[in-house]
Amino acid sequence: MTGRLAGLTAVVTASAQGIGRASVLAMAREGAKVMATDIDADKLEPLSAVEGVTLRQLDVLDAQAIAEFAAQVPAPDILFNCAGYVHNGTVLACDEAAFDFSIGLNVRAMYRMIRAFLPGMLDRSGGSIINMASVASSVIGAPNRFIYGTTKAAVIGLTKSVAVDYVTKGIRANAICPGTVDSPSLHERMRAQGDYETARAAFISRQPMGRLGTPEEVAELVVYLASPETAFMTGNAIVLDGGWTNA
Repeated sequence: MTGRLAGLTAVVTASAQGIGRASVLAMAREGAKVMATDIDADKLEPLSAVEGVTLRQLDVLDAQAIAEFAAQVPAPDILFNCAGYVHNGTVLACDEAAFDFSIGLNVRAMYRMIRAFLPGMLDRSGGSIINMASVASSVIGAPNRFIYGTTKAAVIGLTKSVAVDYVTKGIRANAICPGTVDSPSLHERMRAQGDYETARAAFISRQPMGRLGTPEEVAELVVYLASPETAFMTGNAIVLDGGWTNA
């Protein structure tokens, strides 16, 4: 198969839906061999029909599961850490359990995945690590996103630290900072607010383009960062937000 990622391998977390799924499809379309992982094996199953894609159930909150996974497969050329969780609320609405869960899924899981796969990338003197951050981070503050913004700011810091530490070793690390993306998890959050249509209108109203982003648009940036075209790019937090932060 030909394509921008021909001959490369990738591991993707949270592959069953949304940005993760779109990125698996986009990378496979560009010729990569993709290991699609997710905690939900049933939702992951439809990807088994896609050429170049293999499946693996993986709970990224389980340190032992990550270590076993990394020991069983070759280190990939591309690692896309997509798994995450959006907690709604201010600091006063974020109890210890919510704080710990968000840190665990949004930051510690990325740390563990990178720790598990980076040694193999270093042995091969090459690899592209792509981490899912958000504009709701150190880029801007978003209302009622206290712990989410905190963790995504940490992801940007984590990414920059990995980038600078291994810049001479063939390793690149970049973060993607989307605005609001039309995904299954967003729809779940809108329904949870009790008035789906009002919630949707509110999310759209903060996007200057008058629409939400799509998982496929983010996936194209994932492909770009994974490809040799960006061999000179590392340590960046790339904003893809429909003009939200410039409005």
